[in-house]
Amino acid sequence: MHITKRQPPSIGEILTEEFMQPLKLTQGALAEAMGVPRKHVNEICNGRRAVTVPTALILARVFGNSADFWLNIQRGADLWEALNSPQERERIERARPLVRG
Repeated sequence: MHITKRQPPSIGEILTEEFMQPLKLTQGALAEAMGVPRKHVNEICNGRRAVTVPTALILARVFGNSADFWLNIQRGADLWEALNSPQERERIERARPLVRG
């Protein structure tokens, strides 16, 4: 299993730096466009909320891209976290491949 040392950018960083800042969008304005509470956007931007499939679909609609774009960013962050967490690594390494015969 390959462990990447460099943490990928969070969904919040990408959302803020690549989408909100260029469009001069505040968290409140984005929340309104998404039809969600401002707290929801704030938690995504600050790494306290993961992007779910419904949220990815909403972001894709708002920004004109794909849900896969947002879900791939989230998946990359989730994989990095799991592979770099000692507790999760221990759980992963306890698993044994099934032998087929």
